[in-house]
This record gives sequence, C-alpha cells and structure tokens, in this order.
Amino acid sequence: MNIGAGGRVEVTSRRFLAIALPATLAQMTTPLLGLVATGAIGRLGDAVLLGAVAVGALLFDFTFWIFGSLRMGTAGLTAQALGRGEVVELRAVLVRALIIAAAIGLVLIALQFPIGHAAFSLMGASEGVHAAAALYFSIRIFSAPFAIANFALLGWFVGVARTDIGLGLQFLIAAVNALATAALVLHWDFGVAGAALANVLAETAGTLAGLVAAARLVGRDWRVPWRAVLDRARLVETVAVNSDIMVRTGLLMAVLMFFTTQGARTGDVTLAANAVLYNMVMVSAFFLDGFATAAEQVCGQSIGARDRPGFRRAVRLTLAWGFGFAAPATLAMLLGGGALIDLLTANGQVRLVGREFLPLAALTPLIGVAAFAYDGIYAGSAWARDMRNMMLPAVVLFFAVWWFAQPLGNGGLWFAYLAFMGGRGLFLAWRMPALERRSFPGPAPAGPLSPQPGS
Repeated sequence: MNIGAGGRVEVTSRRFLAIALPATLAQMTTPLLGLVATGAIGRLGDAVLLGAVAVGALLFDFTFWIFGSLRMGTAGLTAQALGRGEVVELRAVLVRALIIAAAIGLVLIALQFPIGHAAFSLMGASEGVHAAAALYFSIRIFSAPFAIANFALLGWFVGVARTDIGLGLQFLIAAVNALATAALVLHWDFGVAGAALANVLAETAGTLAGLVAAARLVGRDWRVPWRAVLDRARLVETVAVNSDIMVRTGLLMAVLMFFTTQGARTGDVTLAANAVLYNMVMVSAFFLDGFATAAEQVCGQSIGARDRPGFRRAVRLTLAWGFGFAAPATLAMLLGGGALIDLLTANGQVRLVGREFLPLAALTPLIGVAAFAYDGIYAGSAWARDMRNMMLPAVVLFFAVWWFAQPLGNGGLWFAYLAFMGGRGLFLAWRMPALERRSFPGPAPAGPLSPQPGS
C-alpha cells in the first residue's frame, strides 16, 4: 500500500466492502474472549467460579468499551493524515495513540484497588463470587495497557484501509486466548487465575504482533521525530477527539444500562426476554458497525484530501449499504425471530414474552441504521465534539419517551429505545450540512455527482 499518497480518493462499493467486511468479522471475534473463559470455567462445574468470571468479564467489558473510543478517534485522524499525504504525521498518530493507551492502562493498574472495591460493592455478589472475581480482576487488570493499545492499533489499521490486518490481529488474540485458557484452566487447573492470565497473554500477543505489522506497513523508515509526536496542536486535537468520543460512549452506555435495569424491575422473565432479543439485535449491529468502520476510513481520507465529491459519495455509499443490509435484517428477524428465540431459551414464559416484543426489537436495525452510519462519518471526519453534542438530545428523547410510555410497560421501554436510535441518526443528519461546509470551505459542487467506475 502506498501510505501517504493523498490526492483524489477512490470511493467505490468494492473498496467500501473490502474495508467493511473484514471489520465486521474482526468485531465478531471480540465476544469469543468472554465465551472461551466462560466455557472453560463452566466445565469445572463450580457455579461460584463461573459467576466470578461473568462478573469480572462484565467489569472489563464496561471499562474497555469506554476506552474503546481510542479506536474511533485514531481511525479518523489516521485517515485524514493519509488523505493529506502526511507520511510523518501518519506514523505520529499511532505513536500518540499508543502513548495515551499506555498512560490509561497504567492509571487503571495503579487504581485497581479502589476501582475493584467500588465495582464489586455495587454488584452485590455473594462472598465466594466476590473473592474469586477479585482474584480474576487483580490479574486481568495487567492486560489493560495492551487491550487499550490494541484499540489504537485497530483504529490505525482502519485509518490506512487495512482492516484485513486488524481482522488477523483479532483472530490471533482469540486463538492465543483459547489455547492459553485450555492449558491454564483445563490442563493445569489454575481456575479463574488461569482464565485471567490467558487474557493478559492474548492481549499482549496482539499488541506485539500489531506493532510488527505496523512497522512492516510503513517500511524501513518507521522512526518518528519526537517533535512531531509532541506537536502541541496535534496533541490537543488527539486528546479532544478521544475525550469527546469517550463522553459520547459513556452516554450511550448509560442508556443501555437503564434499559437493562428497567427490564429487570419488570421481572426476571422480562429481563431474560429482553436479553435474548438484544442479543439478536447485536448480531445485526456487528454488520452495521462494519459499514460505519468503512465510513471512518473513506470519509476521513476524503476530508484530509479536501475531496468534497469523494466525501459526498462516501456518505451516500455508507447510507445505501447500511439501509441495504438493515431492511433484510429487520425482515429476517420478523420472519425467523420466533424460531431463534426458541433456540436461545427453553423457558416457555421467556419464549412468550420474547415473541410479544419481537416486532419492536426487529425494527431496531432499520430505525437505528442512520445512527451507525453517521457515527462512522463523524468519527472519520473528526467531528467528535458534535458527535458528543448530538448524543445529548437523543438521550433526552429516550427518557422523555420512556416517561410518557411507562403505562405500556416493557413495550414503552422498547419504544423509548427505538426513539433513541432514530433520534441519534436524525440529529446527526441535521447537523452534518453545517459541518461539511466548515470542512470544505467554498461553493459546493452543483448537481448530482456522477457514478464512479466500480461502484
């Protein structure tokens, strides 16, 4: 790949899918880390140990998801440097992101005792689960610098349109985790400590392999002048972009946590049914997020290259492919969701409640596709502050709809979630024309853009 080529950006469906499909597969490997540990510990037959791994894994999922904003921020800044043809800045973006990842990871390690104490106290687990989860946490916390560095590396590979390398790294992490878990838990009987250590080894292997891949990709001259890395304006931009995306992610998680807790208050059956339905929704989300990842790269590179026609075509392709997948996904859930519910749960009551609210859950991909699409467009364009700001009215809309729809019970909760997802897309779409004018000063091209070859 010719890094730093700059100039006119190629925006075709073929290139778009070449980025989106590996990104989708890479994201689908992520749940394997928790599933492998759960499966191995489950074979030991101790419910306390299984509960400990579940609690510990949930805590890390929450923490790492917040700092996963580093992936989106790095992808956008990298793609823009690529579009501008700035070879040194392209490398400097990665170094800055890795420094931030190391700093965050070390802070989490230093604060592990207050973080762990607060988290386990809020979860209210039994004494046995608490003790085993604390052991799991005290070991896996040392994976933090590497896990967050892997977000930075994945974002950088997305930014240079090499999601295939990102996919390879995710498979490597999953494979190392599976082999190490089997050896440490099932063969040497290290229990939850083995499951945690396996994760540390997997994340470390991913970081080392990612650094090697990045060095080979940039060629022989992989060194970066410190004056470029520590450039004040670039540092401020990097911190601001990632901070804004982190706040946006925190708001998103607050809505998801409220959705879960309100379902729990309705009863165990409703909670279980919502969990089954949401897991079905997440399958479509992997694909929609893959298209958003492609938007991060193509839109970011177009911004950097000052290629307004390319940017507009990237926006159209993002929305077209997103809706092109979301509509069949909604139809598939409506037609086959009942059979999938039966497959995922044997509880008769859960099956009935799941079928009752399946039509609302099935609308999520179709109504939420614009939110995923514009998230990718905004992240690639480094419009992080506006991405954060547009999340605020969507959150307000969620709680407003939930408040008025409370008489509908769990149905009202799903209506609120659909309003939230739809609102996110509408608010981002409303704000985008002004941001486009700011990023591309001067008159806009007149008339529709002609199709490019290969689309």
